[in-house]
Amino acid sequence: MVAPSCVVPGLLVWGTGQRLDNFFILVSKLFCSAAAASRPLDAQRLAERLRAQKQEQKKEPVPANPVQRRVRELVRFTQQLQRVHPNVLAKALSRGILHQNKDLVVINKPYGVPVHGGPGVQLCINDVLPILAKMLHGHKAEPLHLCHRLDKETTGVMVLAWEKEVAHQIQQLFKTRQVTKKYWAITVNVPVPSVGVVDIPIVEKEVQGQQQHHKMTLSPSYHMDNGKMVKVRTSRNAHTAVTQYQVLSSTLSSALLELQPITGVKHQLRVHLSFGLDCSILGDHKYSDWNKLAPQKLSVGTLKKLGLEQSKARHIPLHLHARQLILPALGSRKEDLNLVCKVPHFFVCSLRRLGLKMPSKDQTEDDQAGHLGAQ
Repeated sequence: MVAPSCVVPGLLVWGTGQRLDNFFILVSKLFCSAAAASRPLDAQRLAERLRAQKQEQKKEPVPANPVQRRVRELVRFTQQLQRVHPNVLAKALSRGILHQNKDLVVINKPYGVPVHGGPGVQLCINDVLPILAKMLHGHKAEPLHLCHRLDKETTGVMVLAWEKEVAHQIQQLFKTRQVTKKYWAITVNVPVPSVGVVDIPIVEKEVQGQQQHHKMTLSPSYHMDNGKMVKVRTSRNAHTAVTQYQVLSSTLSSALLELQPITGVKHQLRVHLSFGLDCSILGDHKYSDWNKLAPQKLSVGTLKKLGLEQSKARHIPLHLHARQLILPALGSRKEDLNLVCKVPHFFVCSLRRLGLKMPSKDQTEDDQAGHLGAQ
């Protein structure tokens, strides 16, 4: 089945009110008939629909209430990649390439795009790799191959390979923990101490309640019994999980953290921060509370800084970004490959609203975001 081929441009960036000039200008909701969906993508027809949607968007009334405006921006941002044409997604990925050589293509994974298909997934990165390869190397190009994965809501550095064998080699580097991975996250609360290591196994468990569901959770090897440390039997299904962290910036109620996962357990960073350090990631509506699935509960002060009410907190995106990967020398490449991806605009704007600062070496990104917001 051929996917729809029309798009709505002009998405707003949380906290800026400006239209992006790169990735997000290409994507948004599609409203196409079944007849249109059955036809191949046509550049002229796409351009006509693009202009028509621009005209329609200009007519949309702007809410006078600042909270309503903020909510509208958030809703647009979190839903913009739900339904897009594969060609549009592939083109957007090509514009966000961070590094490219004869073996690899490194992309900036956008928010809200799953890497693999699954129940309810209409489009994923894996689906558009053949299209992306043709855009980069012509119509005879073989599809690119995934080397690792990121969660749907995570942004940042993602590595693709031209050859299946190279992809397998890089997958082995990840599996044997030879790849250095660094993430940035904005957290609710501030971890104590400001630098440390969380070394607690993780296991998947079913949560009993009004909504039965599964979550990853901690499976510690010790617990306190009458003031004494007692070793407990480790679950057979538990996975060793180790995370290094340090605070880069903080206020009384929030922090910017750099995270380095030594292991690669599912949802490891989110679980260690929320259940291990009591500092859930901003926008993590799954792991902010163990007993229920509900929007993250935020303090009145944090909500005020973000320009939101608690009833609208469910629209806050997950603030977790794959900031850096260091791939060791491989094949003909004799040196480590250091791959760095700047944080998305919504992340930078949240930092500003919360009074957090990026390290001085990354201050140029903060300045650029401030310039956009002032336009």
